[in-house]
Amino acid sequence: MDERRKFKRRYLMYYSRVFDRRTGRVIGYIVDLTPDGAMIISEDPIDQNISFRLRMDMPEDISDKEFIDFEAMSVWCRKDVDPHFWDNGFHLTDILEEDIHLIERMIAEYGFRDS
Repeated sequence: MDERRKFKRRYLMYYSRVFDRRTGRVIGYIVDLTPDGAMIISEDPIDQNISFRLRMDMPEDISDKEFIDFEAMSVWCRKDVDPHFWDNGFHLTDILEEDIHLIERMIAEYGFRDS
């Protein structure tokens, strides 16, 4: 797979729950994040090339907002190293500028540091 990422992937020490806003169901947890994409770990595979309306929990120390809403396109799916889970790549397609700043703050606070 070609690397088309503009931002360096940052794995997080805090896994935010991610909900499908259409169903209210938890689809998984964000394990890495950039201002334009995310990897969500889930118990079930997520089909590719589907647009999702998502909601992500926010840590209390990052924002007064309990969650942020955004739209994202599923772009890939593969088995996780733990065979009970799936890794799913998403491209963020519609998100408020103020929420991008919250994501950047979350990355700064909870992202693993480069060695």
